[in-house]
Amino acid sequence: MAEEPKISIGQYSDAGPKDRNDDSYGVLIPDQPLLETKGIAMAIADGMSTSIAAKEASESCIRSFLEDYYCTHESWAVKKAAGSVLGAINQWLYRQGQVQYTSDRGMVSTFSGAVLKSGTLHLFHAGDSRISLLRNGDVEPLTTDHQIHISRSESYLARAFGIEPQLDVDYRSLSVVDDDILIFTTDGVHEHVNAQTIRTEIDNHGDDLDKAARSICKAALANGSADNVTCQIVRVDSVGIDDRDSYLKRLTTLPFPPDLSPDMVFEGYRIERELHASKRSQVYLAYDPQTSSRVAIKTPSVNFEDDPAYIDMFTREEWVGRRINNPNVVRLIEPKSKRNFLYYLTEFVDGQTLRDWIDANPEPPLVEIRAILDQIASGLRAFHRRDMIHQDLKPDNIIIDLNGTVKIVDFGSTHVAGLEEIASPVHRPDLIGTIDYTAPEYHLGYKPSKLSDIYSLGAIAYEMHTGKLPYGAGFAKKNDLEKLQYRPATDHRPNLPYWISGALGKAVAKDPRQRYDVLSEFLADLTRANPEFEPTEFRPILESDPANFWPWIAIGLVIVNLVLLSLLAG
Repeated sequence: MAEEPKISIGQYSDAGPKDRNDDSYGVLIPDQPLLETKGIAMAIADGMSTSIAAKEASESCIRSFLEDYYCTHESWAVKKAAGSVLGAINQWLYRQGQVQYTSDRGMVSTFSGAVLKSGTLHLFHAGDSRISLLRNGDVEPLTTDHQIHISRSESYLARAFGIEPQLDVDYRSLSVVDDDILIFTTDGVHEHVNAQTIRTEIDNHGDDLDKAARSICKAALANGSADNVTCQIVRVDSVGIDDRDSYLKRLTTLPFPPDLSPDMVFEGYRIERELHASKRSQVYLAYDPQTSSRVAIKTPSVNFEDDPAYIDMFTREEWVGRRINNPNVVRLIEPKSKRNFLYYLTEFVDGQTLRDWIDANPEPPLVEIRAILDQIASGLRAFHRRDMIHQDLKPDNIIIDLNGTVKIVDFGSTHVAGLEEIASPVHRPDLIGTIDYTAPEYHLGYKPSKLSDIYSLGAIAYEMHTGKLPYGAGFAKKNDLEKLQYRPATDHRPNLPYWISGALGKAVAKDPRQRYDVLSEFLADLTRANPEFEPTEFRPILESDPANFWPWIAIGLVIVNLVLLSLLAG
């Protein structure tokens, strides 16, 4: 377990001179593992006074954000997770306002929320509530008030939850450090107290943040605030980031297993044989006497026993597998008892790798290729829906079982947006896929995306159709981006329909912006003729079929000579 972030909280809210208090606020600190993977959520909301159900609107914003954010996938990045929740909140408020209150102002509220995760503060904001940062004696607003001023005394909200079915929510992120103080206020407070007052009240009350929040609100009322007043103070006592020693200690809680051999009983499983071995890991076939079934056991290589980056990737592979449930992705199995060593279990897939299939089928029927690609894409979508990029899709990591079911295996290189936001003292390698199938943008320093996986699937599809790689080799270094040139699939398989060749070319375009955006479009273009790929100009035989150009020239010359001889003889 990582070092936990620690915060102190102070809160105060008052209706002021109004009959009701339409402000809402809250902080939620979850238990592990969500505390590490999702962080701490905090927010403030101010129901618009002219809204029929202002209090219900602000309460719904706070309650739904604090609860629903933690129901999103752990693998999702904070921005995606919170953004999806806030979009749903806005649409619900808007529909309620239209249906229940039959008014554009039925349920409207401002919202300013934040998620503190691994030393980074993620901010989400719409309206004129505010989040400020007190650091080194300076108070700095972190959000921008969405107000339109008609005169010095009159203004209205330019943006808020519940006004329109679609809402543009401001987002930004910044690093925070120990002792940073976040101040959440509604407009009834910050329009009537300045930064000096906020800083002084917090300094004067020391660790009693509740009293500091109360004093700030009372100061606003004393200065003439005629609105509800709410102040929530969150002090970051510790951002909760491991140092290298504690991080390595956490990773090495379980020792590496010993070498396994047939008939050995390991953790209750009887080893039958070794299925695969490389310098990085071993996979064994084992028998489980409790279920009378076979399982696969993957163990780390002792060559990396003191390598924290390797151990991190190995443990991540299991983490990823447990969060994906798809028939085209190998299924992980929960160990029947507490583990004493570092390893994980998967279902045993009896079959052949796609590499073996390609080698055994040099010119396979197009319908068989499409059937396999459809299943690979199904498994790949399961990763992408979880905000994950596989990053090492290749024929060796795809297995076809005896029933023809295709399964993706090996998740050690998977990029997980949510986990990448967790600070780590160890360096993870940037390029961890297999060169022949890795998208060229990795050499340009771009962040991985689903387009990178689409390139890998395109390269695999190209090889299934032609037996070759689209650029003749992989992009081993940046210089290869200019040196290696794409060859149309029809150069290797002339009888291939032009639209399939065109689809393959688009899938493996060097520039990711020229590739398919979604897998379904790629698969569709492999099935039916897309006019986009229809040949528009003549290609010389020397360019389109260089391997057969000179043999055809030789045949032509022989025919010409025979004709001339027959004419001379006549």
